[in-house]
Amino acid sequence: MKSFAAINGSATEEGSNLQLLNAIVNAFGKTYQFDVFNELRNLPLFTPDRLKKEIPNSVQRLKTSISEADAVIISTPEYLHNIPAVLKNALEWMTESGELAEKPVLPITFTPHQPRGEHAMKSLIQSLKASKAKVVAELPLYQNQLRNETGEIVLDEEHRFLLREAISLL
Repeated sequence: MKSFAAINGSATEEGSNLQLLNAIVNAFGKTYQFDVFNELRNLPLFTPDRLKKEIPNSVQRLKTSISEADAVIISTPEYLHNIPAVLKNALEWMTESGELAEKPVLPITFTPHQPRGEHAMKSLIQSLKASKAKVVAELPLYQNQLRNETGEIVLDEEHRFLLREAISLL
């Protein structure tokens, strides 16, 4: 069974990007294995001198999740026309060690409505390419197009199809 590291790129603990990842797990969890990482806000700030010390457990868990996965799905909001600082920080922790090198990645921006997310997608793609990740597709999704039932996103057939096709590229 193909396995995916699913990264919540938001600093919000229980926000819409985590809800989207949970909806993906609910829709495709019988076909694929998912390890959802929702702790980016707990990673210490990356600095190059920290690489010479013992890697913090939270960072090691992220690195292991990505290393052991066949591919990676990242869902992120857009903050100030960019990716959230917590996601950039996580990517920086993996630059030298190379967990993302040659790893297939599906970047998803999940924002309230169009055209939000465009800048974040460009920023994320740039960082992923710098890490030598294999970006297989870009998938902008919008909260105003998905039904949210009591804190749980319900994927309609159109979005289920889009996600199925994008995930199949991984």
